[in-house]
Amino acid sequence: MQAPVVYMNASTERQSGRQAQVSNITAAKAVADIVRTCLGPKAMLKMLLDPMGGIVLTNDGHAILREIDVAHPAAKSMIELSRTQDEEVGDGTTTVIILAGEILAQAYPYIEKNNIHPVIIIQALKQALSDALEIIHDVSTPVDVENDAAMIKLIKASIGTKYINKWSQKMCELALKAVKTVRVTNGDHKEIDVKRYARIEKIPGGEVTDSEVLDGILLNKDVTHPKMRRNIVNPRIILLDCPMEYKKGESQTNIEITKEEDWNRILQIEEEQVKTMCEQILSFKPDLVLTEKGVSDLAQHYLLKGGVTALRRVKKSDNNRIARATGATIVNRVEDLKESDIGTKCGLFKVELIGDEYFTYLVECKEPQACTVLLRGPSKDILNEIERNLHDAMAVARNVMFEPSLAPGGGATEMAVSVRLAEKAKTIEGIAQWPYQSVADAFEVIPRTLIQNCGGNPIRVLSQLRAKHAKGEHTFGIDGDLGKVVDMNDYGVWEPEVIKQQSLKTAIESACLLLRVDDIVSGVRQQQ
Repeated sequence: MQAPVVYMNASTERQSGRQAQVSNITAAKAVADIVRTCLGPKAMLKMLLDPMGGIVLTNDGHAILREIDVAHPAAKSMIELSRTQDEEVGDGTTTVIILAGEILAQAYPYIEKNNIHPVIIIQALKQALSDALEIIHDVSTPVDVENDAAMIKLIKASIGTKYINKWSQKMCELALKAVKTVRVTNGDHKEIDVKRYARIEKIPGGEVTDSEVLDGILLNKDVTHPKMRRNIVNPRIILLDCPMEYKKGESQTNIEITKEEDWNRILQIEEEQVKTMCEQILSFKPDLVLTEKGVSDLAQHYLLKGGVTALRRVKKSDNNRIARATGATIVNRVEDLKESDIGTKCGLFKVELIGDEYFTYLVECKEPQACTVLLRGPSKDILNEIERNLHDAMAVARNVMFEPSLAPGGGATEMAVSVRLAEKAKTIEGIAQWPYQSVADAFEVIPRTLIQNCGGNPIRVLSQLRAKHAKGEHTFGIDGDLGKVVDMNDYGVWEPEVIKQQSLKTAIESACLLLRVDDIVSGVRQQQ
């Protein structure tokens, strides 16, 4: 990708001490500046060109940073931040980068002019981190996970800044339903594996409002034999992990044939082997057999005679989802099949033609613990963007299920942290007070960026916001559309506390990491 390549002093092989720290901070700031305009509802889009000449338009911080090509090691570690954030909590990827960049920028003068040792700055940052986490916990309020209206309102806040904001009600319902479907509660143990069990299937065509969460699984497959049944109510399902073909001997098997009858016998043995396999399967009277490997023509013939529909070459991940949704067990050898391995929770199997491709539906499952989100839309690009946004929405829903506690959005939490840390900084003795204060100043970057991105006047609005927070009204934040100060209780933007805490931890930890570097040594010899 042609992107701003961030590399300082490429001519020197080694940068040490002050120079290395300055170069790291500059690189981190450069990365933060790239995604700074991608925060808030009035976010700008970035146009990314990939090496193949394709174009991606997105304002998703993580998607942008994933594609950027940087040479500077510090910039690379900043980009890793957004990946960590995305994998841990799924949202707040842009916030992390902006915060980390700003914390480093604020700490910069103390290293440059005041000659404070980085270790002292790091201690102050760590102290600020633990205080800030407490503050976030103070301003958060608990939420009822079973109250759908409240949950949808919350998810809306996370995708209010994204492209799918137009259909936000619909998308929030989809995300919430998907997360509730894959939620498994086992006593105190909760498991919500959105990545594995909530698959997003994109089919271009139709309206975005036609998207739905299926109570079951959708596969981009057709039956193997045209005469097999394409519509079965309450099917008995067998899932296999082995090929239904003749099993050849290993490579060292050597057969010498002298008589013609022997050749026929060998072919016969092949047929018998496939036949026994199919008979074993048919003895369980299934309606549907899915395998991850191939199904030979002969096996198809026997299955067709037994009135069984077969699908082959199902992806491993899809097979796992089907097992969850239908209650079947994936079997590795046909000989090991038991009655308990057969899935009966599925209500309907049907194959439909959408556009010019066949899709297999396994729907109307009783208590499916896996689902497919079917997305429809005008074009591939739009569907890809919607998918990226839906991942964020599902991540938010998932986090709240785990930790039902919300922090006010719109920069309110950050401002509250900033004001309280600034008060606390006055009580700290010695030079550690300054870097501690710098963290407090750095937190203002989020509300400030929100105001800047919608064309507001940062100085005036920030002063108003600071005044509100000084009085202890910590639910006041920024209206990202108009750039005014609003109360989040009325405006209704809330974010999971987990995301706020994680972005704070990640940002400060990485700032400490970069400040600790005092030598950049190139392991690559420069070409003359």
